[in-house]
Amino acid sequence: MYGPRQEDVAGTVKELIDAGKVRHFGLSEAGVQTIRRAHAVQPVAALQSEYSLWWREPEAEILPTLEELGIGLVPFSPLGKGFLTGKIDVDTTFDGTDFRNTIPRFDPEARKANRAFVTLLERIAERTNATPAQIALAWILAQKPWIVPIPGTTKLHRFEENIAAADLHLTDDDLREIESAAAQITPEGARYAEAQERTIDR
Repeated sequence: MYGPRQEDVAGTVKELIDAGKVRHFGLSEAGVQTIRRAHAVQPVAALQSEYSLWWREPEAEILPTLEELGIGLVPFSPLGKGFLTGKIDVDTTFDGTDFRNTIPRFDPEARKANRAFVTLLERIAERTNATPAQIALAWILAQKPWIVPIPGTTKLHRFEENIAAADLHLTDDDLREIESAAAQITPEGARYAEAQERTIDR
């Protein structure tokens, strides 16, 4: 069963904004056409969508569209669901309720191949006195001024570590090195299981 069209939702939110009950309108995991249709009815303030060093699909069409329309991006999973922190390796086991157990990109063999991303981040982190997680977040922050990552954590020290990335300045040489090295790495494994992918608006 399909839900309401986003332009219909936008119309309803517009009425709420006009009534002073809502301040801004955002979308989540929306495709380009959905964004354009909704934005034509009620300006979209921000899009929430996955974006990180190991999931860069939004760069092809989503980011140019957002820049054209003046819409911000709040990337979820900017740390690759924890993988880009360097704390997960091929031997890591997850609790039985952890959703990463269902994600192909976290299969042991995929983790082994994807370790190349962490090695890259660790190299930059070592010479900048930072952590791999901070480098991953600083890289996102350096892409566009209207991109604000939203890493999740349940631990205060991780929250403080993530926040500190806002004060970390990556040089042009750092960014070029990251781009050059990342271009040589092909992420292994799908972002989600097939059944989950079908629920995401492309």
